[in-house]
Amino acid sequence: MIKASRHFSGKYFALLTAMSMCFFICAKQNAFAQNVSADEGKKLFQGRCTSCHNVNKTLTGPALAKVYERHTMPWIISFVKGSQSMVKSGDKEALDVFNKHNQIVMPDHPDLSNSQIESIVAYIKTEEKNPVADAAPFARPGKKVPNRMPLSIYNYPFMIGYVALIILMVGVLISLVNIKSYESHVHPE
Repeated sequence: MIKASRHFSGKYFALLTAMSMCFFICAKQNAFAQNVSADEGKKLFQGRCTSCHNVNKTLTGPALAKVYERHTMPWIISFVKGSQSMVKSGDKEALDVFNKHNQIVMPDHPDLSNSQIESIVAYIKTEEKNPVADAAPFARPGKKVPNRMPLSIYNYPFMIGYVALIILMVGVLISLVNIKSYESHVHPE
């Protein structure tokens, strides 16, 4: 009887271990698939969406944080693939978005697959948790510092040429004044 229970517990332990390993492997693959999806979504978002959208800030288009809570995934997919067809069909949510953002037409993206759009939404989910400080990719006019550099050896030929041109112009003007003065003495009226 003791041998049977030990044998049973060994089989039970082996089965439990095998099931646990399968569970962890599947969970790891699912997490990896979500990361790959979010990584692909990041590339697509940066290539196609950032000119009008930001995750946490309204630009030309709406801020996309929590878009998956405001709309269903099938609606988001349909809107990304053909926003104007939804507006023209009278979809209330599409009309609200269109009118709220000054009736600016969002370009259609019929070439994106459903999984690509879902990966963009996965990227949005990861980005909304990490709001980035307001940093523009360019210098703001109010904060721009002029580029004042001291004269270097590379600027001297230009400066010498500039000074020589000014001296030449002053010399020509003095010569013209002297010529006029001489003409007025030689040919008095």
